[in-house]
Amino acid sequence: MQTGQLWDIFCTVIDNHGDLGVCWRLTRQLRDAGQRVRLWVDDASALAWMAPTAHQKPGIEVRPWADASQASTLQALSPADVWVEAFGCTLPEAFVAHAVNTRAKPPTWINLEYLSAEDWVPRMHQLPSPVMSGPAKGWTKTFFYPGFTPDTGGLLRETDLLERQQKFDLVKRSAWREQHAPQLSPGGLLISLFCYEPAALPQLLAQLVGTPHHLLVTPGRPLAAVQQALAGMAVPPSWSALPYTDQNGFDEMLWACDLNFVRGEDSLVRALLAGQPFIWHIYPQDDNAHHDKLEAFLDWMQAPESLRKAHRVWNGIEASELPTLDDKLLADWTACVQTAKQHLSNQQDLVRQLVMHTGTPPQTD
Repeated sequence: MQTGQLWDIFCTVIDNHGDLGVCWRLTRQLRDAGQRVRLWVDDASALAWMAPTAHQKPGIEVRPWADASQASTLQALSPADVWVEAFGCTLPEAFVAHAVNTRAKPPTWINLEYLSAEDWVPRMHQLPSPVMSGPAKGWTKTFFYPGFTPDTGGLLRETDLLERQQKFDLVKRSAWREQHAPQLSPGGLLISLFCYEPAALPQLLAQLVGTPHHLLVTPGRPLAAVQQALAGMAVPPSWSALPYTDQNGFDEMLWACDLNFVRGEDSLVRALLAGQPFIWHIYPQDDNAHHDKLEAFLDWMQAPESLRKAHRVWNGIEASELPTLDDKLLADWTACVQTAKQHLSNQQDLVRQLVMHTGTPPQTD
């Protein structure tokens, strides 16, 4: 039975599903911490494959964003203890106005920001932000910044994650690889690809030609990018396409592969926690602000020069050749990622910090 606080999480889907992925993961983990959650989202269609049983989870309600502006819906709502405004989305004015007119006191209002390793993040974390206009003028939000160091909000990490991965490695990893990549030759690397449209993709595909390695391509933009790049190649590498999967299935892919190409925020965190070597395709910004963000992350990870170069080339920052994949390279990258994973395991996760910030101790089994 869920006896914790009631949370309203608001999420808008921009051009990919990363924001929804983070918000659904946050929703799940809050529920597992004994909280009750209403997730308001303007496009929940991706939950059909990301979380097929989302509407059947006790303690969780998935609500259409538009309903938060409907008077009939608002009148029937129990007031939430906590509001989470995810990634700069603006709460519907009618929802806020209804709360102002009907509540005895404001909720704890959290502005959940994007993930960054830049040095300004600890200074901004948990700063108050007075509401200066609109129905809630005089109320206060709090900036909450996820991050990689103890003086930030931490990362989303399930309490049983390590146990699940160890069980997978012991019982299921070999079978997963045989099922999803029967073409993999002995001694070959199994590589997953989840990306946007990297300029260096043809380089990667060309490097894999004639090797025992096998590339697993995730659906959507990665598959379209690979198909376009292959059209210009006389001889393709060994590759195959994966179907859509839920979040647990995505974790299993990261655990099973020897090298993971990931994109965006949620999959970066999952790749870090998986402990396998990876290359991150950061979300590109028009003003190239993502360049500094990427360098800050590589600095935090204390990445070796070969891994830094791979990231810069993959993200179009450096016009050069991708490093050649070999055993020594992968060993260096693995050691780096494992060290970073260990640092993170000693820090409080995002959900625990959020729940403690709201004044309610998280429940444990």
